[in-house]
This record gives sequence, C-alpha cells and structure tokens, in this order.
Amino acid sequence: MSGHSKFANIKHKKEKNDAAKGKIFTIIGKEIAVAVKEGGPNPANNFKLATVIAKAKANNMPNDTIERGIKKASGADGAVDYKSITYEGYGPGGTAIIVETLTDNQNRTAANVKSAFTKGNGNVGTPGCVSYMFDNKGQILIDKEECKMSSDDLMMLVLDAGADDFNEEEDSYEILTTPDSFQAVVEALNEAGVETASAEVTMIPQNYVSVTDPETVKYLTRILDLLDEDDDVQAVYHNWDEPEE
Repeated sequence: MSGHSKFANIKHKKEKNDAAKGKIFTIIGKEIAVAVKEGGPNPANNFKLATVIAKAKANNMPNDTIERGIKKASGADGAVDYKSITYEGYGPGGTAIIVETLTDNQNRTAANVKSAFTKGNGNVGTPGCVSYMFDNKGQILIDKEECKMSSDDLMMLVLDAGADDFNEEEDSYEILTTPDSFQAVVEALNEAGVETASAEVTMIPQNYVSVTDPETVKYLTRILDLLDEDDDVQAVYHNWDEPEE
C-alpha cells in the first residue's frame, strides 16, 4: 500500500463535498429517513440512526437539519420509501468497485449504474463478486494539526472505547473499529473534544491496485465521476490507489 494516503483522499473528497454540500446533505438525509423507518427516531435505541448522525456531524451538518430530517421521517406521512441496493463490479485496470444506492426507482438506478460502468470500460458483476476484497469497518480520520492530544493519549482513549486499531501516519491518525463499536468510539472522541476529519462505517480494501496508464485512469475516473453525480448513489468504494493531487 506504499504511497497510498487515506487522509489525502479524504481531504480531496471533502473539498469536492464542500463544493457541493447539498449533495452530501441529501445523501445523509436519505440515510436518516431509512434509519428512522427501520428503527425509530431515538438514536439511543436505534444504532443505525446513531451511526448516521455521527456521519452527519463529521460532515458539519447542522443539528437543526438533522432534527428536521428525523421529524420528517417519523411523521405521519413519513418520508419517501427508499430501497437499499448494492451493486458490485469491475473497473478498468483490474479495479474492484462497490456502489451503495438508496432509490425509489430500482429500474432507473440499475440502468444508471450499468451505464456508468459501461462508459468507463467496466462492467457490473454479480452480488459478492468483489465485496470479499473489502472489510466492513468503522474508520475515523483525525488531522494531526487539529488534534491537541498526544498520540499516546489518543491511542489509549480510542482503544479503551473499543477501537480495534490505531495507526499514526505523517499527517493524520486513523482509527479502525467494528461497525458495532463505531458509535462508542465517536462519542468518546466527542467527549474529549477531539475533532474528526472523517467518521463513517465504510468498506476498506484489503489491498490496493495501482493504475497509472493515462487512458485507463481516464476511463476509471469516468466511472467514479458518473457514479458520484448520480443522486441515487449513496457511496462508492474502490481499491484504486488514487494518486495524491
């Protein structure tokens, strides 16, 4: 995994999200709606909702926006009935891609995802064809410059809260958890006043693939950009070792 900087990629994603804040808020709003429908409006006894709220706060979503989303989803009318569908496929250069969607029109979403792969010289595979190459983990990234706590104290804090692993990199700290312990670790960091650059339950590649051929990179980037622009797409995971910009 040499040369791969999770934090550089996160910062790149943050910049893209900051330029289109409405997109990330829409994504989280859908997740809130689904979580409330499945487990109720109280995050104290709805783990999925608590996890989405942690993600919302890491993306600087205002508390009143979060609360409005919960109230709307738990109201008499409820929210739009979204269906969660995950697609898996292969991108150019031997890359693996997972696409998580929430949709009110399965035919539209399936056609759009397939089109994105096709336009980038990739193809959608069968369920499970690439997900075995990824681990479902809680991942929390902290900017070293923003963290006043020493690395040793931070490591003890998160391990005591239930984290599985703590990695110190040049510009950041990475904390990995199981999905079940993610919320407890986020809460421990919040209580200690530690600001997170990113906090989400995600799919982390077991190994990264280097793609450097310009033509292949162009097609791979096309797939990822088209998926990113699709309103039905909630998250895209891949094992491309993206170069730092």
